[in-house]
Amino acid sequence: MEIKIGVRSVHRELVVESDLTAEQVEQELGKALSADRGIFALTDVKGRRVLVPMASLGFIEIGEEEARPVGFGGTL
Repeated sequence: MEIKIGVRSVHRELVVESDLTAEQVEQELGKALSADRGIFALTDVKGRRVLVPMASLGFIEIGEEEARPVGFGGTL
């Protein structure tokens, strides 16, 4: 699933590919919001961690959960 993270005062958004479901991303966001000086953390499909301080978080856009077809499809 593709997750876009907007950071305040940064013109580009972070794009993270994750194996998490939309519900799991929302749970992680809820944990970060409830913690003092919270940090929103995600691990991408390659095992890299993305950490964003909640004070800097602008928005989070959670992509669609359905896998898109891959490859060249077509009928002759």
